[in-house]
Amino acid sequence: MGGVSLAALHAALARGDDVAALAALQTLDSSEQTRAAPLALHLGRPSLAVRWADDPLTLAAAHLRLGHPGAALEALHGQPDAARPALLRARAAWQLGGPDAADLAAHARHLARAQGDAGALTAAVTLLGELHLRTDPRAALRTLAEGLRVAELAETQADAHLLSVLAHAQASVGSREKADRTAGKALPRSLPRSPARVVALLALGRKEEARAEATAGELGEVWLRGFADGT
Repeated sequence: MGGVSLAALHAALARGDDVAALAALQTLDSSEQTRAAPLALHLGRPSLAVRWADDPLTLAAAHLRLGHPGAALEALHGQPDAARPALLRARAAWQLGGPDAADLAAHARHLARAQGDAGALTAAVTLLGELHLRTDPRAALRTLAEGLRVAELAETQADAHLLSVLAHAQASVGSREKADRTAGKALPRSLPRSPARVVALLALGRKEEARAEATAGELGEVWLRGFADGT
């Protein structure tokens, strides 16, 4: 039965049927749950991912979604100094309000460049952009531009989370119309219940919808910190 449910989950994801994917996620038996942990995170169910994951990176990422940076760092204990663990450590430092968050994010960016990990590089510059938003939005724009170049070189669409943060940076320097266009691109690319969707909705001034998405995705309050109309 579990194999059938996992196949149904993959099929629902492939056709973009969010309701069916969530339903299939709930029918998995214990033999399938470990393999489904990354999918639970993808679908905005981090508490399930925490229960099911046996991979430290998935476990740490799920704890960060929930706003539990201490648990994330504990999950990362003993992980190598590579791009993805470094990125998660930087995000945990940001959630903790640590003074070293920017340095850690820059280190993750350096490792991602060295390893040729485009996904980690995009996530690292997104985090650095967030860190620059309050103090130097023009620096945020310059930082986020690297993520746009990565997408251009890879001939892929720009990442939804990066675009969402970019929209806030554009608004902060007075480019309101450009910010609305950027957030309008980010929103349909973002996953339901994801940080990217919440940040895009905040950029569009849709605060109540943003909070509803955050609640549905079990996102810690920290994900709204520092964004216009957030906290």
